[in-house]
Amino acid sequence: MSPKAQRITTGRSIVEDVLGREMTREIWTSNYEKAIPISIQDFDLSAVLPAVFYMFRWDQRRGKGKFLSVFGSGQDSKEMRRSATIERVADRLAEAPSLEGFPGEVQKSILGDLLLCFCLENRNRALGRNEQIQRVAPAHYMSSWVDLPERVTNLRNVPEMMVAMLADQKGEFVQHSLEGKRTWFAVGRGFSENVLLRAFNAGIQIHRELSGEFSSRTSDRFIEETPVGVDQLLMIRLAQTLGEAPDKVRGGEGEQISNQRPIAERAAHYFSEDIRRFIRSYAGVIPRQALLAMLESCMAVGLATIFTSVIRLLLGWAETGEIRKNLDQKPVSLFVDCSNGIDIWLRAVAEQSFDDFLRWIERFPVILMGIRLLDRGTRINPRMRKLDISTKPYATDWLNLLGDVLHKRHEQSNAILYAMEEKATILADKLREEAQETSDLLENVGGYPNPVWRLAEALTVLQGRENTQQKVLQCIDSCLHIDRPSGLAVKRRVRQSDFTSRKKTREIRSITFTDSILDYLVHLHLLPGGSRRGMKLLSYKEFLRTIRDRYGFYVDESPPGMTISNGLLQANRAILERRLRDLGLLSGVNDAEAMKRLKPRFTPREEEPDAAN
Repeated sequence: MSPKAQRITTGRSIVEDVLGREMTREIWTSNYEKAIPISIQDFDLSAVLPAVFYMFRWDQRRGKGKFLSVFGSGQDSKEMRRSATIERVADRLAEAPSLEGFPGEVQKSILGDLLLCFCLENRNRALGRNEQIQRVAPAHYMSSWVDLPERVTNLRNVPEMMVAMLADQKGEFVQHSLEGKRTWFAVGRGFSENVLLRAFNAGIQIHRELSGEFSSRTSDRFIEETPVGVDQLLMIRLAQTLGEAPDKVRGGEGEQISNQRPIAERAAHYFSEDIRRFIRSYAGVIPRQALLAMLESCMAVGLATIFTSVIRLLLGWAETGEIRKNLDQKPVSLFVDCSNGIDIWLRAVAEQSFDDFLRWIERFPVILMGIRLLDRGTRINPRMRKLDISTKPYATDWLNLLGDVLHKRHEQSNAILYAMEEKATILADKLREEAQETSDLLENVGGYPNPVWRLAEALTVLQGRENTQQKVLQCIDSCLHIDRPSGLAVKRRVRQSDFTSRKKTREIRSITFTDSILDYLVHLHLLPGGSRRGMKLLSYKEFLRTIRDRYGFYVDESPPGMTISNGLLQANRAILERRLRDLGLLSGVNDAEAMKRLKPRFTPREEEPDAAN
């Protein structure tokens, strides 16, 4: 064990002695699901959709399936995971009667390459046919039958949050949608009443007479006469080889989908609206691989806006004790490098803008720790526990109550804060010999009169300040889908000198617009609002204003708190205009701003009104 890990382990042991094992288990984490219901760690955005498909189809969380037992070999699970490679999957599929044309080694190698291209992904995105497989791609609805990653918890509860936001139900858990209930994203009702499942279920029907019941894990059947692309066919054959969908999560309430949603209600509403409008209008119109890339861009924009908005709201909560309401929730303002790093000056400004935002998050883990401490202290207070304040689907009222306690606006504030003071004093005594710096924090040597912040700061130090901040950074990178063709940002490593003239390496990030992001944003915002069909006129100027107000993306204006020269702003605007023209997304007969209008490459689908409104 490394010295750093040893210090963290020792610190936790001391904290457990003082605060008790149950309380330590609650607070010794990076998460607070009532504010943001995902685990603040890294995840793979491209692997989220198959789990979302499963939850919408079966109204439960995905558990263990048959991927390793069918395609792996060995005595233990670790050996089975290592042996489940593209080569083994290709060999097994080539033997299936339903997939002909791959009899020899060359043909099997081609089949393996097709699987790696469209259906499966190796660990660490490695190339080759003998690497461990780790993820499944959403080439078709039947990808939900493949239990990759092996544990759905590796997706950090992102699929659960997406399902909760899209289903838009009330109550503690996402439930089976009632028959006749008008909704765009029905849960457990099959394919016709869910626009997302309907976009990916080509050729699949639910055969009750064959399986016995709607909820049987073998009831999804492929109609062989249905024409599908090679990527979809390979995914279907892969799922058919497994034989059935994975089981649900077993034990307690683990199989149920939490209806907890982020406190960034405005960003969550926009995300739900955006994905619904986009899928409903363009599924079946845009080629599948382009649609998948644009859908990943949709998730990157939505999840990044949600997470950064939550950070901004909680930073404000720490100052005022109040969560701003829906209409007052503004997105984080970030400058966009439209040159994608080619123009070094625009890149530098975009990196500075993102660095300014990252300075905010240095205190974010401490704020989350303070909220967890207040949450625990308020819930065990004899008078406060009688309050009936709902935290699902949104915990805004509960956080406002915690803010009142923090800022001594509640009659029970003194009692709760005094209990915190006692814990801080006892913990300081225990830590005096082990960690002098942490002991000083607890005793207000560092200037924290409020015991909540003293405890929060000290406990974050004991957890490992760099470790907690790194997890936040990893989560932000995952939401941005960073350094990916359909992502929203890039990062690079640079060497800089510090005040001692020593060279050190660090990562710097900047928001960029990949072609996929531009395709998605333009096609989305050409759609009219609500449930109307067709398209609307959208000028280039109006487009820039919309993405600024809706997502906080600044192109031709300086974000608040920054000063950018007019020359750079106009250059950024001109670069984006040129890129949109090259992609066929902008038209204009002259240089007049009013004549520059966005246009789609794909015409939205026109059809009869759906069952929802």
